[in-house]
Amino acid sequence: MANPLDPKELFSHVEDSTSFHLPRAIAPEGSHGHVELPQPFKLDKPLIEMNTGNELIDKTIQPLDLKLTKFMVLEVLIAAIIVILFVFLAMRLKGGSQAKGRLWNMLEVFLLYIRDHIARPCIGFHEADKFVPFLWTMFLFVLGCNLMGMIPWMGSPTGALAVTAALAFATFIVVIGSGMKKLGVVGFWKAQVPHMDLPKPIAILLIPLIFVIEILGLFIKHCVLAVRLLANMMAGHVVLAVLLAFIAASAVAGQAVWGSVTAASVLGATALSLLELFVAFLQAYIFTFLSALFIGAAVHPH
Repeated sequence: MANPLDPKELFSHVEDSTSFHLPRAIAPEGSHGHVELPQPFKLDKPLIEMNTGNELIDKTIQPLDLKLTKFMVLEVLIAAIIVILFVFLAMRLKGGSQAKGRLWNMLEVFLLYIRDHIARPCIGFHEADKFVPFLWTMFLFVLGCNLMGMIPWMGSPTGALAVTAALAFATFIVVIGSGMKKLGVVGFWKAQVPHMDLPKPIAILLIPLIFVIEILGLFIKHCVLAVRLLANMMAGHVVLAVLLAFIAASAVAGQAVWGSVTAASVLGATALSLLELFVAFLQAYIFTFLSALFIGAAVHPH
């Protein structure tokens, strides 16, 4: 029997995989709880494979072999749920009608809050509305990925670097594209250096240096956008896994110890799950807010 507190065993419950890990009571017979996903597109030889010699890098950046994973399935499911919910909301609001019902009012509140308290203050009243659909989509998708991790035997796709990096890259493309569209290609990159009244010899030395620093900062802040979402979601799920792993680890210590540890672990996991629920909404908000800030800084560099 594997050690439930072994790091590899713990991370296997929160990392992406090619299978769903279900309780044996509901899993197919003979599967031992691991339900493998079909692999109709997987290649025998990966298109891209990292061989840097660094185990952490090679494990984090997995080979591009077109395999179907659990997080991919969950992301498609989340996208489908978002489309279904908001198509029905749009139909209810068609013609200027008011949304009726708790669900529809709640969804409308989310949308109006993002428009009125995130997009318009960060980007500007006159230009924000064209970016609102992007921010709506980003918020709802990140929130859906975060909340999916609260469902037993599912998982949070935002606990994978590939997912958070793709989301941050989407924001980066919008930031660069919107900035160049507003200021022009040359004007956007020129605006990265603030205007300074400097003597010409000093300007010749400092301006290229500041330009390089600003460009590095532009890339770094989007990388941080991906990493901070990943770290916050991954950390909470790992702590939950550790709390529940104590139950299995204490099983060999006797019935009395096992009962006490089980009660404490369940209570601790329940309390932490409530905190994780709050964090799921908070991280979706922060990701959307920072995306709006970056867009605003691109279209209004000064």
